[in-house]
Amino acid sequence: MSLPLESNYWLTTTSMPAGSPHSLPARVDVAIIGAGFTGLSAARRLAKNGAAVVVLEANRIGWGASSRNGGMVLAGLKLSAETLLRRYGTGLARLLYASSLAAVDLVEEVVREERMQCSFSRCGYLEVASKQSHFEAYARSADLLAHEFHHPIRIIPRGELPSEIASDLYFGGLLDDAGGGINPAQYVSALARAAIEAGASIYEQARVERLQRNSENGSAGFLLITGRGSLFAKDVLVATSGYTSGATPELKKKIVPIGSFIIATEPLPESLTRELSPRKRMISDSRHYLHYYRLTPDNRMLFGGRAAFFPETQNTIRRSAEILRRGMIAVYPQLRDAKLEHAWGGTLDFCFDTMPHAGEINGIHFALGYAGHGVAMATYLGSKIAERMSGERVDIPFDKIPFPGAPLGLYNGRPWFLPLAGAYYRVLDWIS
Repeated sequence: MSLPLESNYWLTTTSMPAGSPHSLPARVDVAIIGAGFTGLSAARRLAKNGAAVVVLEANRIGWGASSRNGGMVLAGLKLSAETLLRRYGTGLARLLYASSLAAVDLVEEVVREERMQCSFSRCGYLEVASKQSHFEAYARSADLLAHEFHHPIRIIPRGELPSEIASDLYFGGLLDDAGGGINPAQYVSALARAAIEAGASIYEQARVERLQRNSENGSAGFLLITGRGSLFAKDVLVATSGYTSGATPELKKKIVPIGSFIIATEPLPESLTRELSPRKRMISDSRHYLHYYRLTPDNRMLFGGRAAFFPETQNTIRRSAEILRRGMIAVYPQLRDAKLEHAWGGTLDFCFDTMPHAGEINGIHFALGYAGHGVAMATYLGSKIAERMSGERVDIPFDKIPFPGAPLGLYNGRPWFLPLAGAYYRVLDWIS
């Protein structure tokens, strides 16, 4: 079967608003770097609070991971409940986990308030166990989440799994009804429109080349030099996630950009989709080198994963599409003859502790490190940081946790170790 050239399915379903055609203003209250979920959520909130805001985007609105992800709006964090409790203690772990639940609620609230047409649905998130030992661990996870985090989830035994997924590959599942799905390109487009309507200005092709402390008329702030000129801002928010650049070197060396890739089939018959995923859940498996998949609103099977750890290029997308198609058929042999119409990639942002982070570094505000949970968490942290920048007293538990760099300082922002990390995760999947 021939595979499609690089083509992002989500972008065929919407159009992005145009950025400002005007010259950059000389001075603003807040400059936000990055026009994805984090930056646009922050811009919307800041503008509604009366701030003069510009968003500086190196490419186009929604160009990065915000339009390239699987559209899963997930509660929880990448780390397990057990790890959160062990690492941070009960009090802080509860705050961190509660923030993840509030993040999903905020997406729903924003969609409702702005009357967004983006196929948001609280359809539930199902994790399926790739091994019997993984399923046995689900009981411990469910118990911890219920008793320590007051968040009930359901264990789905293997015998009941056919009501959720038409695959014989798995040993059971764990269902979180709080999770949902969305069309991420439609959502980021609507967020941009909402930010613009609130009074923010978005400048495309305005890559920030240099960022330095400065003062103007006695006011301390920052000078931002971009591909479209320069401006002075009292405050700066970095919202660049996996595309964080050398303009903010202290943040770049704390972020590991990891590629994630997706394929999408042609629209499938309704009878087949009812068989494959009767409840249209968001689904992922329990491996480190995981697969995630879902049905789109027009009944395509969207299937993604870490087929290659390096960020997207034509070569990594083509190679990953072949790997993902084999993985999709292993899960769903029923799709052996389904035509692939789209294949694309994006870059996720992982921190060395696999946690999101938000706060200030050298006086610059930031929010990043979503590790695959960015639809909800980026919306949430962008909004919370904006509230804080507006002068509100806001508790953000992610600024209370350490933000580590690489061990021994052996990382300058170029992820030379990704092949080793990929091999390590394959070994973990083999021995777990």
